[in-house]
Amino acid sequence: MKKTKISFLALLVFTVAAIPLFAEKKIEFKDYDLDVLIHNIDEPGAPVITDDYIVFTAEPNHRYVGIAFEHENYQIVHPFKALVMTDDDGNSYRKHLFYCYERKHEFTTLKYRLVIDGLWTTDPFNPQKEYDDSVNLYFSVIEDPNSVKIFTKPEEKNGIHFIYRGKSGLKLNLAGTFTNWDPWIYQLKETSPGFYELTLPLPTGKYFYNYYIGLTPILDESNPEKAFAPDGRSASVIIVD
Repeated sequence: MKKTKISFLALLVFTVAAIPLFAEKKIEFKDYDLDVLIHNIDEPGAPVITDDYIVFTAEPNHRYVGIAFEHENYQIVHPFKALVMTDDDGNSYRKHLFYCYERKHEFTTLKYRLVIDGLWTTDPFNPQKEYDDSVNLYFSVIEDPNSVKIFTKPEEKNGIHFIYRGKSGLKLNLAGTFTNWDPWIYQLKETSPGFYELTLPLPTGKYFYNYYIGLTPILDESNPEKAFAPDGRSASVIIVD
């Protein structure tokens, strides 16, 4: 237990003593989809989760932001980059700071901490935190980001557990071929800020669905299975065996 504390404090001292400045240059990625993803983030917010990446963001006014992960024993601090844009007058400005985590590891939870201007802290944009009493610290946590899971409780056989991550305070509904696309029957419950859930028992079959805010459909971006429904609309797909 003492070794863990000493190692963590040593890493903190090293980080505070060696804070680099951001390189002010245009960021371009070989991966076109990743480039679009980074540039489409309008402002710092909760981690953006896709099948291939998790994008962490921070306020653009910070001098230095880094991230360290539990699976690396917090021994490596990965620096954030600054996304620099140009306004209509030709002036450069920082849109946000970001770090792209490439999802090469399978995980149930991803635990991490940030270094912001020399100080260790949790992610201010991620409400999911976990306390570790062995080091007396809070850590930010990302749970398994699959948005559609088979629910296996005996009383909910063949139930589907829908999970949506987004802005807090939404009135978010679920509709699909199982509701004849009526968007007012099922509403997801916000179980924590920006985290919405609904368990829906469904019999065996193939279903098309979307989330809805009012009458506006939202594709489930965490579910890679998408197709055109029989009536021609774009929808996410779930198959219940």
